[in-house]
Amino acid sequence: MNILIIGSGGREYAIGLRLTQDSQKHNLFFAPGNGATSNLGQNVDIKDFNELAKFALNSKIELTIVGPENALSDGVVDIFKANNLNIFGPTKSAARLESSKAYMKEFLAKNGIKTAKFINTNSYEEAAKFIDSLGDIVVVKADGLCAGKGVIIAKSKDEAKKAAKDMLSGKSFGEAGSRVVIEEFLDGFELSFFAICDGSNFVSLPVAQDHKRLLDGDEGPNTGGMGAYAPSPLADENLIKRVQKEIIEPTLKGMQDENAPFCGVLFVGLMVVNGVPYVLEFNVRFGDPECEVLMPLIKGELGEILRGAALGRLNKFDLDDGYAVGVVLASKDYPYKSSPLAKIAVDNIPQNSHIAYAGVSLKDGDLYASGGRVLVAIGKGSSVKEARDRAYDLAKNIKFDGMQYRKDIGYQAL
Repeated sequence: MNILIIGSGGREYAIGLRLTQDSQKHNLFFAPGNGATSNLGQNVDIKDFNELAKFALNSKIELTIVGPENALSDGVVDIFKANNLNIFGPTKSAARLESSKAYMKEFLAKNGIKTAKFINTNSYEEAAKFIDSLGDIVVVKADGLCAGKGVIIAKSKDEAKKAAKDMLSGKSFGEAGSRVVIEEFLDGFELSFFAICDGSNFVSLPVAQDHKRLLDGDEGPNTGGMGAYAPSPLADENLIKRVQKEIIEPTLKGMQDENAPFCGVLFVGLMVVNGVPYVLEFNVRFGDPECEVLMPLIKGELGEILRGAALGRLNKFDLDDGYAVGVVLASKDYPYKSSPLAKIAVDNIPQNSHIAYAGVSLKDGDLYASGGRVLVAIGKGSSVKEARDRAYDLAKNIKFDGMQYRKDIGYQAL
């Protein structure tokens, strides 16, 4: 199959790597890809989605897989569908579940899906009044896409009011903060729940847990993610069934009612409070770095699974009964500023481990760290501990100047 993967990060590399393991031979194209995806297929430097659709037609692309949220919220799926191209991902209308936090919260309320008490508003006075009605810890969110950085957990009402004022004035996140969502703080544990959907049916993937903070013990600033593991033992069978029945099923039904059937990956950010799952947020694509640990746990032909979903006829598939742990190796100054280029050396890749390359560029045949999150070291095993030990064994075999990573990925399960 000729397959086009849109995106340039570790998520897209991981999908491409997993597709190379299908028994059916695939020709892979990445738009734009990164310095390492050219080892899996061909990088294509076309940014305009109309031009990319023409390329897909001319190259007889049979399936396109969309990685990043920006492409989805900009309507790449609508453009490809208008050209009768098979594409796995939600339309622009369905992608509003992620691209607008205000839309998402109103959708949850309308469909009776549990979420934190909230208000969405463009009025500072209204926001401040609602903040005064909540407890001491308050969550303030910019409405639009902010690359995972538009959420402030304020430790006081004054801090919450300042965050809301900065967002609404355009100081914090520009246009993305022109509306804000203010929420009560839910105290529990977070999980990442993924389902592959075809508009009406879905198959759940192993429940993952990611580590957003830069430093061990969940200290330091929030990042795009410093590591993840799956499946999480915190998600028992009862919880999984509740999420499927109380969240996934009504979401797919609700999107059909909105004439925006949801096809693609529905990623639910959950907060579990006393055993009850609440929706913190929806994302409409694979998480990163969760995708990197989920790919090794999907059995069967990934290309056929995703093509079936894109065509509205998703078939059931099996999951591996093992565990996977991914440790993000980041550049020296991440997440504060960009770091100087650094040459990557890999001494050895131990058994049952592999690398998903993300922020890398190719120069004279060598790979260089050129982004914030450079790569993910992934280990697989029959327990979280075994998978974690293999991921860290691999990390010790990788070197580049200024390399930093957390030493406690998977600690919640251990």
